[in-house]
Amino acid sequence: MARRIIFDQGTSRLALWARRIALFSLAATILAIIIVHSGLLEIRPALVTFGAAMALAILALLLAFAGFVSIWKDGVAGMGASLSAIGIAILLLAYPTFLALKARNLPWIYDITTDPIDPPRYEALARLRVRDANPTTYAGLYAADQQRSAYPDLGPLGTNATAQAAYDAALAVVNKRRWRVVDARPPQAGRREGRIEAVARTPIMGFRDDVVIRVRAETDGARIDARSSSRYGAFDFGTNAARVRGLMNDIEDAIRAQRPERPPAQQPEKKSTPSKKGRTKS
Repeated sequence: MARRIIFDQGTSRLALWARRIALFSLAATILAIIIVHSGLLEIRPALVTFGAAMALAILALLLAFAGFVSIWKDGVAGMGASLSAIGIAILLLAYPTFLALKARNLPWIYDITTDPIDPPRYEALARLRVRDANPTTYAGLYAADQQRSAYPDLGPLGTNATAQAAYDAALAVVNKRRWRVVDARPPQAGRREGRIEAVARTPIMGFRDDVVIRVRAETDGARIDARSSSRYGAFDFGTNAARVRGLMNDIEDAIRAQRPERPPAQQPEKKSTPSKKGRTKS
């Protein structure tokens, strides 16, 4: 019986290490997300963990491509390990890359408001921020000019609804979005404005951002202003502007839903009167 000789081609060590590092990066990313959502630790350890995970994902991607070279050159195995490492790395880097491309022309601000001259103030939320968080005081004209250039469409919402109706619509929108309401004070005639302070979460990572809505009564209705700011970081990737824009649009729709439009009443037709003939002079 003839013996069959089997040659052990071996496996690319680069490909194996690429897969190991990619899996470790995936685990670190999941851990960072759990830390942020659970609130067990401060945000900075989570940011450091997430940044390290992204760096490891880039390293895994580079090792996987280097593994391709060794596989093609030395004829060793490891194609599956390289492909899995590339897939995991691309999965982890896709969203940060999308944010970076989206925000490359945006200003370095983290605080957005519809009224830069007299922005709504944080009161209850100011007491929740720790020392190393961003200040609750609005940055002033410098931030206002940058905001106006990047987001010229953001502005207050005027409505002919009452201040109470506008407040109820705003509170309904906040509850629908499942933001955590920290303070809610309805407007009272001649005493104070309506205020809603809430905590919103960013998608995926779940970073906490602070939101305040102000409702002021006016002679012909009410005016609604909003403000949204990040607790950490000097750059928000346009998240706060998008939040304020969507919030104001939803509040406007909610006010319209409170007062359904009625078709205009039909005017009664005027009856034509016969014209009187003038007398002719003889």
